[in-house]
Amino acid sequence: MITPDLKRNENEYYELHIAGLTRQLQKFAVSDTLDIAAFILFGDVELVERCAEELLKKVPEFDYIVTPEAKSIPLAYEMSRQSGKKYIVARKGVKVYMDRPEKAEVRSITTQRVQTLYLGHEDGDLLTGKRVLVVDDVISTGESMKAVQLLVERFGANIVAFCAPLAEGDAADRDDIIFLEKLPLFFK
Repeated sequence: MITPDLKRNENEYYELHIAGLTRQLQKFAVSDTLDIAAFILFGDVELVERCAEELLKKVPEFDYIVTPEAKSIPLAYEMSRQSGKKYIVARKGVKVYMDRPEKAEVRSITTQRVQTLYLGHEDGDLLTGKRVLVVDDVISTGESMKAVQLLVERFGANIVAFCAPLAEGDAADRDDIIFLEKLPLFFK
């Protein structure tokens, strides 16, 4: 097990080239044998805008964007702004304004525990019979995407694509996702 003081590798970075930009991603330990490079969209407006622009060039026609409540929200917002299509967030908790929320569980490599995502009928009913683009920041195991898929399919939506700026590790070998760049895993 990793102790809190061992998680951050202060002098180790991965240089990422994406959407015409270069970023230094700090590495973090997720186990005794594996590090990941942290791709953080929060606060990096230029990176969000450029990734949104490049992903929109690659995805098929869609009616709505759906994203899990995570670091992908700025990207979903910017893709929505650039495309003129509404985005919907699958929430991590039930909110008082949610009408009869549906739920799906997910286990992500970065959270290390089971999370539950919720989508209420006030948003979910909009998706019935519509073309949905599922957006995330990084696709690694694909578990977050599966949870979003379960939710939107319960409302009768048609998922046209799963997309993210980065595909991490073996996810880069998948042919059912759209991404801009590969992000390696760092095994010790």
